[in-house]
Order: sequence, then C-alpha cells, then structure tokens
Amino acid sequence: MVLIFKWLLRLTGGAILLALLAVVGLYFLLSRSLPDYDKQLAVKGVSAPVEIVRDNANVPHIFGASDDDTFFGLGYAHAQDRLWQMVTLRRTVQGRLSEVFGPRTIDIDKLMRRYGLYDLARRSVAAQDEATQQALRAYAAGVNARLTEINDGALGRGAPEMFLFNAPIAPWQPADSIAIIKLMAVQLSAHLENEVLYARTSLEVEDEARLADILPEAPGSGIAALPDYAALMPGAEGLRHAALPQKDQHPLSPFKKRAFAGASNAWAAAPARSASGGALLANDPHLGFTAPAIWYLARLDLQSGGVIGGTIPGLPVVMTGRSHDLGWGITSSYMDDQDVFIEKLNPDDPDEYLTPEGPKPFRTERTIIRIKDADPITLTLRWTDNGPVLPGSHYDLATITPSGHVAALSWTALTDADTTMTAGMRLMKSASVDEALAAGQLYVAPSQNLTLVDHDTIALKTIGAMPRRNAQHDTQGRMPARGWVRQNRWRGTSPYSANPEFIAPSGGVLGNTNNKTVDRPFPLHVSFVWGDTQRVHRWRRLMQTRAVHTRDSFIEAQLDTVSFTARSLLPLIGKDLWFTGEAAPEGTPDRQRQRALDLLSEWNGEMNEHMPEPLIYAAWLRALQDRLTRDDLGPLAREFRHPDPVFIERVYRDIDGASAWCDVRRSTRTETCTDIARLALDDALVWINETYGTALESLRWGDAHQATHDHPVLGEVPLLRYFVNIRQSTSGGDNTLLRGRTKGSGPDPFQNVHGAGFRGVYDFADPDSSVFITSTGQSGHFLSRHYDDMAQLWRRGEYIPMSLDPDLARAAAVGVTVLEPAAQ
Repeated sequence: MVLIFKWLLRLTGGAILLALLAVVGLYFLLSRSLPDYDKQLAVKGVSAPVEIVRDNANVPHIFGASDDDTFFGLGYAHAQDRLWQMVTLRRTVQGRLSEVFGPRTIDIDKLMRRYGLYDLARRSVAAQDEATQQALRAYAAGVNARLTEINDGALGRGAPEMFLFNAPIAPWQPADSIAIIKLMAVQLSAHLENEVLYARTSLEVEDEARLADILPEAPGSGIAALPDYAALMPGAEGLRHAALPQKDQHPLSPFKKRAFAGASNAWAAAPARSASGGALLANDPHLGFTAPAIWYLARLDLQSGGVIGGTIPGLPVVMTGRSHDLGWGITSSYMDDQDVFIEKLNPDDPDEYLTPEGPKPFRTERTIIRIKDADPITLTLRWTDNGPVLPGSHYDLATITPSGHVAALSWTALTDADTTMTAGMRLMKSASVDEALAAGQLYVAPSQNLTLVDHDTIALKTIGAMPRRNAQHDTQGRMPARGWVRQNRWRGTSPYSANPEFIAPSGGVLGNTNNKTVDRPFPLHVSFVWGDTQRVHRWRRLMQTRAVHTRDSFIEAQLDTVSFTARSLLPLIGKDLWFTGEAAPEGTPDRQRQRALDLLSEWNGEMNEHMPEPLIYAAWLRALQDRLTRDDLGPLAREFRHPDPVFIERVYRDIDGASAWCDVRRSTRTETCTDIARLALDDALVWINETYGTALESLRWGDAHQATHDHPVLGEVPLLRYFVNIRQSTSGGDNTLLRGRTKGSGPDPFQNVHGAGFRGVYDFADPDSSVFITSTGQSGHFLSRHYDDMAQLWRRGEYIPMSLDPDLARAAAVGVTVLEPAAQ
C-alpha cells in the first residue's frame, strides 16, 4: 500500500511538473511576439532615422524627416501591435479566410469573391494622386520591415494567434490598405438588407398602411406610395411566407445585420458658443465591439504639422482626430448607395439576362477557393451591367427572387477608380474647413457625415458618391427593382455639390447622431432609412440648454445615459396600467406587475447600470415588439427583434389606424393595446424572474448589459476565452447618446455588442486639453499590459490627454524605437 502511495505521489508530482513546464514553454513561445518598444533597428526603406515615442498609454508619436518616413513608422507600429488584426482583415476582403480557418468561413469567402473588392482595390491604386501612392508604398514598407524583423529574429511568428492558425504572411501591398477601406464600407452598409426586408414585408402585410407602421420612415415629409412588390415582380406572390434557415453569423463576417451596420455621434460648437473662445468638437464612431478594438491611436508628425487621433490598422490615415488647425469627426450618413436589381434570365439561354437593349451574356470568371483540411472549390462569378450576381442565401435574397431571375447589386464602392484614400490623406493634411471640404470631393465609399472645426468656423458635409437615379424609378431604391427596365438603372453619380452641407450655422452648434439631415424629394433625398430617430432629441436638448459649451459639457453629452425613448414611450404604453388594479397578494403575477409599474412610474429614464428600471423597461419593450409583430408577420417577425420606437409610438397613438397591430387576428376576441401592453409586461417579468430572480429592486441593468469585447477567433476557445475576452458592466442602451446597442437575440439579448470604440473631444482654445479613449487598448497581444489597459477607463467614462507636444510624450514614455536606414 505504501509503495502504491509513493508511486501515485511520484506520478502526480511528475504530471504537475510537466504541466508547469508546458505552461512555461507556451508562455515563452507566446511572449516572444511581445513587441520591444525601446530599441534601435536598422531597416530598409527610410531616408533618415524615424523615432517612435510611446507615451504612457502606448500611443506612438512618430517623427520622421519626411512624410514618407513617418508613414513608414506608422506601418511598423501598426504591425508591432496589430499584425494579426491586419492580416485577418486582408484575408477577409480577399476571400481567403478558409485557407486558415477551414470550412466554417467558406460562405464569407464566397461572398467576398463575388463582390470582387480586392481586385477593385488593386486597380484603384493607380487612381490615387502621387503623394498618396508614395504614402501607401512607404506604409507598406514599414509593415514589411516588421515582418522581416519577425522572421529574422524568430519573434514568435508575430502574434500569439499565429501558433494556432499558422499560415504564410504575404508582404503588405498598397492595394491592401485600399481594400480595407472597401471592407469598412461592407460593414457600414445596410441598404441591401433593408431593400430585401421591405420587399419581404410587403409580401406578408396585406394592408399597405401597415407597411408604413412596421418599416416607418424617419419623421418628416413622406414619399409617394410605392407599388406592391408582388405586382411589380411577376412570380413574387408565390414567395410569400418563404423563409431560409437561420445561420449563426461567424464573428469574422463583415456582413452585419441592419441593426449593427454603423452609427456614431459628432457635434461641434463655434467659438461664439464656446466658453473658452475656441471651437469644440466631439466624436464617437460606433462599430461592433471586438478585442482588440478596431481603433488604434497614433500621432503623426507630418510636414504640414502634427496630427493625432484614431487610425485603423492597415490604413495610413487618421480617420478621426485633430491637427493644430483642424478637427474632424465622422458619423455614418446612411446615404442610400446600394440598389438590388432583379435580373430576368433569357428563357432561351440561361447564360444571358435581359437588358433594355435585349439579351446580353453575363460576364463570368472562375475562381478557386482553397480550404484548410478540405478540397478546394471552384466558384463561377457572374456580373451584369448593374453589378455582381449574389447568391439567394445572402440576406435572404432568395425569398424575393422569382424563378427565372437572379439578384445583382449596384453599389458605389464597386469601382476601380476609388479615390477615398486620397481624400483621407488630403483631409488629414488640411489646415482649414474649406480645404477639408474640398478634400471630401474625392471621397467615394463608405459615405460619411464629416464634421469639421477650425479656429474660426464649423461645418458638416455628407461625403461619398451619391447614386444618380431617375425620378421615374420603379421603387425609388426602397426595395429591389427590375434590372431590365431602363428607368431603374443608375445614371452615374450626383455632383458633390448635391451632397448635404451645413457651414457656419447661425446657431453656432451642429451635430449628427445618424438622424435625418435633409428633407428633400426623391431622387435627391439621400436616404429613406436613417440610423436614428431618438438620440437626436436628447442631443438637441443638451445643446440648447446651455448658452455656451465647454470641453466638459461635450464630454457630459457623450456619456449621457438618459433615454428620450423611455421617457416618451412609457407614458403611452402604460397609460391605462399605472396605479390601477386591485390589491394583489405577494407572490402573484399581479403583485409583481404592480411592483414593476411602481418602479417605472418614478424612473427618470436614465439607463444606469446600477438600476433595475432599465432592465424592466428594456424587457417590456422587447416583449411588446414581439407581441405586436408575431401574429401578423409569422417567421418574418424575427427580423424585427429590436424594438422600433417609431413603430410602437404609431401603434399606441393609433396613427393611420396603426392600433390594428394590437389585435391578435387568430383569436376570437378583439385585443386592445392595453391588453397587449399588460401581457407583454407579464412576459417580461416571467423572463426576468427565470433569469435574474423575483427581487425586482435588486436587479442591475449592467448585469444584462455587459459590453462584449470578444476576440473574433480565440473568444470561443474554452479556457483561453477568459484571457482574451473583455466583459464589462455598462450603462446606456439602444437609444441613449452613450449608445450601447443590444444583441437583441439569444439567451443574453441585452448584451452590449455595438458602440463607441473611440471617443474624442477637442478644444481649439487649448488643444492640449483635448482628450480621447478607446474601448480596449493599443496592443492586440493578450499577454501585453496594453491589451486592455484603457478598458476600465472607457467603461468609467474617463479619457486620456491628446497632446501634440513631443516633450509631453517623452516625459513618461514606455519606450522609444529608432528605425535607422540600413547600410546599402
């Protein structure tokens, strides 16, 4: 027995020792790729030493003897901290993810090959001006210098992920940077899905007035009634109730659902409305949360002056930030820059489609997709005059495409003369609002609202190519149109002067929360679908209640968590429920409902993470949306999971008979909107009781509203996910200025998955008092202390200084890298 015990002890000790050695060995391998920020390195491609000073937040301040040397330094810094992210973005737009990740990403690759964005990016290099081409070449050389250093120094393959998903890394090319801009356009575009959804809903909803309820236009003047989709598209009626099986979206997919297709806030105050006497600008672009965040902070010392702000790894431009003379911020414009065309096949030859001039053959090309651990597949790509032919599974296109037809996409990003990179480069070097506005003329896609300030004035301009449509267009771009009808086809793009602009407004304050900016008739309408109808009301109130603003008042607005939506909807949906009903015993559903209503009746609409009311309210609205739509829309109701405040308001104000949504058609009795509100509240409370318990006063919104900064690849790996994912309790909600867009589905529908990955506030009276923050940290290496060192600051609403003073950067630098010209 003693002998057995001794051997068991030895075996256990040996196993523990082996495990420890394995952990130490793994840590050694993974830590080899941690960047050394304090060194000198001889590199090819610079004309003079380049200095990269890392301040105490690990923001690189890059100083070069020329602009090209500075861009070289930015490329090197990006590759030091975010190589895996850059390579993954490039593989995504190339349609080559499956070479690394296997069959799970094959659908993404197929779609990206059909879009052909990478080939368009390669051809767009020649469309850039000479300075931009030089900057792209210098930036690529900086990335490749880091790749050479990794290979020569055996630096752990450059990133921890490379050990799990090892694949050769091709040298960076100028086209790669342009391709990433096009990939961002994919992530920010929702009009394709909106068109399909509009057509699907028109097939399901029998009463045309109800279509205006469930897919409401932003408040303002409406448009003429559209034709019925079934009447417009022969054979479409047979597609009614069609539904495709739902697939979980891969974390690497750039094809976001319409609820997550981009948002953002930006506002500016002229010197006359600023307490300091200098112009003010605040910007917080909204994208899906990831770890690391898409944003990377950097300062560039250019010949035109210093520039600092948010960059995207892979791009040699500051996308949102400031120089000494100019500040710029971006928000999604929601310009309708996509149209779906239903192309009719030639019945005598399926390799041809109909055009206004008669049958025409598809332009075709074959491409091979290589797949890890599987046989490669050959894909035949097809294009019509209107654009690439897309599969029926993409955003459920098959559900609105009759037999004998295919769907094609027109989109402004599908050009091989895309000068968006040149526009970004010129914007970054502009010294005034006028120069920046001129630079915006070359911007193509994704369309943005550009908010600008200089020392004297403020402006907002929609940039990006706006399709020029015929006034007689069948559907006005609201839903798919017949591709063989001449009047539906695009006629190029509108002149830059047609894009909305607001320069030096008399009130001295302007801004955008993705709200409707203009109310113009089609075809100069910009869009029928806008990203916000709610936040703008709260923003307007905060701006108008002060005669002058400060940096701190702009920060206060960025972090505001009061929901205008809650304040406006709760009195409507609960008007016949407040303080009514008989006394109910403890533990009964009636008593629980009364307690919930008592809490909500005293609530001011603040979506604070520590309060129970936001969770009760959010669960009630979600259940209400479901109750109102499920009976009428059937399976299609799953496309409307996020409560639409305009829809709910129309129903409860009975606008144009919208209260008809409250009646359950399949029941014998006639339900009222009060009945549905009460039933929805009971549904919400049952879900809350099962998920969080029955003690309503102890609920915390932040427990449900966790920000999910998840690693797109390693975030699903058992055990490892606890090291790479960043989860935080957060305030805010779908419709607050501190926007935290909820997931909307699954067992955790209120997870915060989409919001401000970057926040910046700039004061031009005291530029060095400007501040910024990102949602995670600078490094993409999960063993680095800079992987998540900004995360808690971001969660608490804190910022770090944004200074162009090199001495301040050096004062507390975490390292200084000097890139010296290598001997030839």
